[in-house]
Amino acid sequence: MFIYLDESGDLGFDFSKQKTTKKFVITLLVCQSQNTVKEFERAIRRTVRNKINKGRSKPRRIIELKGINTALKIKKYFLKQIRVSDWQLYTVVLNKSRVNAALKGKRDKLYNFLARFVIEKLPLGEVSANVKLVVDRSKNREEIRDFNHYVETYIQGHLPLNTGFNVEHLTSQENPVLQAVDLLCWGIARKYERNDTKWYNEFRSKIRYETEYLR
Repeated sequence: MFIYLDESGDLGFDFSKQKTTKKFVITLLVCQSQNTVKEFERAIRRTVRNKINKGRSKPRRIIELKGINTALKIKKYFLKQIRVSDWQLYTVVLNKSRVNAALKGKRDKLYNFLARFVIEKLPLGEVSANVKLVVDRSKNREEIRDFNHYVETYIQGHLPLNTGFNVEHLTSQENPVLQAVDLLCWGIARKYERNDTKWYNEFRSKIRYETEYLR
């Protein structure tokens, strides 16, 4: 099992600032095989090549897809490139307006809690091979250590015997599948932030778990 984790929104709580989001979303893309991972990698590369950089000169070329600035028709094109079915989405949406005041200053702990909350929804007991978790890198060394310990303790305690687990923190350029999660997570965030479901509706059938926390 290959798990890719990304987020959308921020964990700021000053709602007087225009860019502060009302929601914070963590989404997992779960691929059941290496072949599915390769399919996502190909879909990202193909979309960037055929829909983003086609006709662009080298200095103007874009190197990755982002949900916030990719047109809907390009997102749809990307999704059509995924010809395998053994992948699912799990997501949790935090209603920031109801977060306890004591937690607002502990953003790393809040992030780790939400990540583990949604990871707990995965069918880890059914895994028959090793599990790999890839997280979009946004933390410093100490934060990465705390995250890994918090999540690894749960995952290893729920995996069958003789199955391994490892976690990596990479950029979306180092691992293009993280770009796919960014596109999908953005669509979920858009639903809750702006009541815009145009992109979300294209992939909603792949969502196995979705909830709003502190609704």
